[in-house]
Parts: sequence; structure tokens; C-alpha cells
Amino acid sequence: MSQPRQISIILNDRSYEYDVYTLVIAFFQGVRTQVFDPGSELPSLTDLTVRVMIEPGRILLTAGNLERSELLADAADRSEVKNRMKRNLYEMLRELCGYDLPWGSLTGIRPVKLAMEFMDQAPGLAEKRMEERYHVSPSKAALSVRIARRERMILDGIDTKNGYSLYIGIPFCPSICLYCSFSSSPLRLWEKQVDAYLDALTLEMRSCRECFSPRQLHTVYIGGGTPTTLNPGQLERLLGEVESCFDLTGVMEYTVEAGRPDSITREKLEVLRRHPVTRISVNPQTMNQKTLDLIGRGHTVEDTVRSYELARSLGFDNINMDLIVGLPGEGPDEIAYTMDRIEALDPDAVTVHALALKRAARLALHMEEYEKISFQASDRIMERCEKGCEKLGMNPYYLYRQKNMAGNYENVGYAKPGKEGIYNILIMEEVECILALGASGSTKIVYEDGRIERIENVKDIRNYLDRIDEMIKRKEAGIWLNR
Repeated sequence: MSQPRQISIILNDRSYEYDVYTLVIAFFQGVRTQVFDPGSELPSLTDLTVRVMIEPGRILLTAGNLERSELLADAADRSEVKNRMKRNLYEMLRELCGYDLPWGSLTGIRPVKLAMEFMDQAPGLAEKRMEERYHVSPSKAALSVRIARRERMILDGIDTKNGYSLYIGIPFCPSICLYCSFSSSPLRLWEKQVDAYLDALTLEMRSCRECFSPRQLHTVYIGGGTPTTLNPGQLERLLGEVESCFDLTGVMEYTVEAGRPDSITREKLEVLRRHPVTRISVNPQTMNQKTLDLIGRGHTVEDTVRSYELARSLGFDNINMDLIVGLPGEGPDEIAYTMDRIEALDPDAVTVHALALKRAARLALHMEEYEKISFQASDRIMERCEKGCEKLGMNPYYLYRQKNMAGNYENVGYAKPGKEGIYNILIMEEVECILALGASGSTKIVYEDGRIERIENVKDIRNYLDRIDEMIKRKEAGIWLNR
């Protein structure tokens, strides 16, 4: 069918809204899609109506001129209802559109968890079950199982029940990229408040340092934003405070997301080298200058090469580089050029992100300005990235998905043996407690039965500064009461 202008979803049970909505927009990316209750007046521009009725003992579905119904043996089993509903809806949308999605009917962000469950239930049949139950493509099912095995091998050596990880957020960037929806702000607007932010962060560190005691601290991750927007003195202050507040003797990995090449200087890297930082990121996103200019990265390809080579010369031996596929105007040729340049640099790890257009990103808010520019992610593009990483001796070691990802693909971390980002695995698999400090930090308490409770910090920088005492009390109460 031709691309509709408006899709209206009619749903009588809003508890399934996320599952239905995300599956529909996976087939029709960029199309205005709204969910309505039965009997609602639909927009006049509606070109496609999807109706999902969950009734006692059966599911009724329509999509355009297609209809399906399925009896339910156990209508009280929500997991079974959801899976049957999604499988039928997927098959209808596939018939309407004439193609499959790489991840089939899966809309969750952690397919590796599903692969692990199937590996436990029926060793050797996990890939087949993902293909049959969720229409996952053979290549993606194989990737999930491969990564699940790799993750298990790494996690088997970590006592997650008696450990925790530390995340510290620095919410400043040199500028805000066109696609970004993170809780970060341009440094020029907050330059006079950075020290005040560090004051609040220091107070939070000192107040919460014993929250997970006597657990062993396993990993430290300083992200953002771009932590290296801090000047050398501020960076020295931050890292010194981390060492003062936390016992780092058993830390397996200490990451600082240097990120933007235009924020990296010799002096800042020397600060990192004076502290027990073991892993950094230098993130080009693309090695095509035209794209960098379009998305507002504020640095050149040469800046990326300079920053990477400078870090190498100073002794950093675990450097990750982030790439994004699906950026505006980039197709197979542009991706191939980027991978050629990355292969020449030979980093220790590469994380390949399929562009996810979130509502808060400027690119999503002003999409009409870019409607003549293509956004591509395809098997050919993803395979070129995979082959490039394999050429460098890297293996895939973690994977996650998001809504509105270009081509319905995924984010995959590749690394040389021993260079995997352990924190990335821990946060995706949710098997270890995480103490998160700073604006937008999300602390996670993981219980032995798999239950997870979250304690959120406010996202807005001004609110964080004004309400830091509240953030501390909220965290202390939540963690201590749930020991």
C-alpha cells in the first residue's frame, strides 16, 4: 500500500497501547499515528485504521481491509494475550506493506534477554524459537544468541549480587546535535553554573557514598552530555572527589565518555591519565564532513583523528568510537567511507547506533525541513559495519533497541576480546544495582527475585541545583528502606 498520511489506532484496552503503537510505527515510520478509544471521532486525514479489540476469550483485529480473530485459551494470561495479539497484528501489517521487519513483532528494547530465556528453556533451539514465535529474521536471532553467550561469559565472572556500579552524569555539551534528545544543555548557557553543578554533585556523592555499602564497586561510568566539556581544573576536581568518596580498589572498569572530539585537549586527557580511568570514548558518529555540518556536531573529521591519535599517544589502550547509521543523507557509500576511516584508526571498540528519532530531538520537531533528505538503515549498511568491526578483530557483545529506530534495526556494541564495556552489559541486562548521581540520574535497585525499583533524579539542571537535598533524601530513603 502507499504511505498513509494519518494512521488511527482504535484500542479498547489501553494497557496494550505501547505494544500496538510501537509495532504500527515500526512499519510506518514518520507517519502521524494516534490512538483512540472505540466510538471516538477519527481525524479526517486518516488513511489507515487499525482496530484491536481484546475481548473475553478472543482477540479481534482489523488493519485496512484485513481482518483476523483468535480464540484465547487463557484470557487472564496477559503475556500470552500480548504475544498472540502482536503476532497477528504483525502478520497483517506485513501483508499490507509487503515486507518483513528485521526484528519481527518484537518491540521491547532487550532482545538478548529473550534469547537468554530461550537458551535456558531449550538449549540449541533459541534461534528457532525467536524466528517462529516473533518472526525475528534468522540473522537477528543468531546475533541475539551470539551476544547472549558473550554476555553470559563476561557476567559469570562478576558477583553481581554483592556488587554495584556507579554512574555520574555531566549534562553539558559543546552544542546540541540535531538528533539529540538527551538531558543535556549547551555549555555556553550554563558556563557560569558549572561549578555550582559540581558543588551539588559533590554533596550528592558525599551523602550517598555508603548507600550500597558493603557491596563491592565494580564499574564507574561518567557520561552525559559530554564530561570533557568541563575544563581541566573542574575535571580534576570531579575525578578527585570520586576517589575520595568511593573505594576503587576492586573496580573492573572506569569509563569517562570523552565523546565530542571538539571537547578533547591534551591537558584534559592528561588529567584522566592521572586518575584510574581505564576506558574512554572518542565519538565521531560519522566521518563525512557534510553530515557533521548538517547535524551540528561542531567538529571536523580531522578533529576526530587528532583526538584519537592524541589519546593513543598518551597511553589510552581501551578507546571506543560511537557511530550512527541512518543520519540524514547517508547511504551505503557514506557508511562505507566512515568504516574505511575507522578501520584505519583501529579503535578497541565500536558502538553502532541506528538513529532513533525521539520526540524531543530538533530533527523530529522540525522534520518537515528535512523531508527531502533520506534517512537510511538497511541490511547492506548494517552488514558493512559488522564486517568492518570483524576485520578489526571485534565481536558483538551487547545490543539494545529503541522506538523509531531507522529501518527498525538496533544498537550493537563491538569490541576486541577483553575490551568490552562491562557497564554497558550490566545496565542493559539489569542484573546489578546502579547508583546514579547528577541530573537525570536513574538509580536502580535490583532484587534477587529480578524485581527492579528505580529512584529518579530530576532532569532539569536548575531543578537539580535547587532540589539537591531532596534528591539525596529520596535516594537514601529508597535504598535504605529496600535493603
